[in-house]
Amino acid sequence: MREAHPIEQAVGIEYYITDSDGIGGQLRTHPEDFRVEEIENFDPEPVDADPGGYPEILLRATLRQWDTNDFAARISDAMGISRERVAWAGTKDKHAVTTQLFSIRDVDPAAVESLDINGTDIEVLGRTGRSISFGDLHGNRFVIRVREADPEATERARTITDELRTFVGSSDTTDRIAGVPNWFGNQRFGSQRPVTHAVGLNVVRGHWREAVLAYVANPFETERETTQAARQFVADEAASDDPDWQACLDRMPGYLGFERSMLHRLIEDGAASPEDFRHALEAVPWNLQRLFVNAAQSYLYNRILSERLRRGLPFDRPVEGDVCCFVDREAPDGLYAPDTDRLQRVSGSRVDVMERHCSRGRAFVTAPLVGTDTELADGEPGEIERAILDELGLKPSDFDLPGSFESTGTRRAILVRTDFDVDPDTLTFAFALPSGSYATALLREYLKSGPLDL
Repeated sequence: MREAHPIEQAVGIEYYITDSDGIGGQLRTHPEDFRVEEIENFDPEPVDADPGGYPEILLRATLRQWDTNDFAARISDAMGISRERVAWAGTKDKHAVTTQLFSIRDVDPAAVESLDINGTDIEVLGRTGRSISFGDLHGNRFVIRVREADPEATERARTITDELRTFVGSSDTTDRIAGVPNWFGNQRFGSQRPVTHAVGLNVVRGHWREAVLAYVANPFETERETTQAARQFVADEAASDDPDWQACLDRMPGYLGFERSMLHRLIEDGAASPEDFRHALEAVPWNLQRLFVNAAQSYLYNRILSERLRRGLPFDRPVEGDVCCFVDREAPDGLYAPDTDRLQRVSGSRVDVMERHCSRGRAFVTAPLVGTDTELADGEPGEIERAILDELGLKPSDFDLPGSFESTGTRRAILVRTDFDVDPDTLTFAFALPSGSYATALLREYLKSGPLDL
């Protein structure tokens, strides 16, 4: 197996599964080269339904070069409401054309329809009794074009496609089904500055001071020089006997709002105890607090998948000791979505049965997103899970944390299957992925150019 890019290795992705050279090229030369459309799983009531019972306005927005969080902030500013009243089912990339759902609580639907935001097309769909959330999305459809590829790209694309079909267990090269490890992509950890898992690992260990510094200090070369200098100043002050947190705040640029909020709290509280640093970390929105711990779980998961690859264990079928989940029966045709609420431990007598289910696309092997309720696998898969946790000095009970940091955990399919179509001449890729899976997990096998180019 080819080793992954160093930035990918830093977040637990250690290998490519295809040995062929990449096609090179560029993604997102134009926003229209990267199109994403949500596969919706939400039925609203009519707009004229009772606002008392259905206070949320559901809308579908097509966005051109808009980050999801930035668009939510722009809506809240335009309507003069708190950003906490705007919700969405999935976060999308800025450098793309995306179609996705949002909900807004306690607003006039006519005011939403009249919004005139550059680069957007907004359609009010109706009312709902609750805000939209992650579970209201089956998945995403992608149409992605690669430009300026290498001269040998056409033939390489065909070879890589065949390798991906072999990985998913297909012996027929005319089969459209392809598969890759269900990695958490670098976007999960911060594309330009992958630190969220480092923050989260410190949170899980109860190292609140280190968690704050992993976020506020900790400069990366990919950042602008003023940002690097400010972070380094914080790191140097933190290492001194009497840190001047006010001086740190004075140095921190205004565009780093979350960092400034944390420093403000350190100044107010005195930064004398671990609880002061925890309070500082809680200055950021609850969803970012949760993301820190989720990123730590994602890092552990990536490490477990990498070790499974290194040991040569299959991804398309179980071995004894694995925990499998069944396919989501409510997912639309052609979308191979796992249902991790329906788990099956694979003992010796069940291996053959579950192999057949997996080969027919009815089940998936899983790995844990570790939390307080996690029950680890048995056999060699369990050995891998325990070894990674031991190496990092963690155990499931460590995720019993205060507030938004707490997580019960779940399991996640280790393979993403997709009905995959690639035009090797135009290098246009069309496929659908279940919610939570990353298009870059597939595209990285073709480009092999590093995560900053994805």
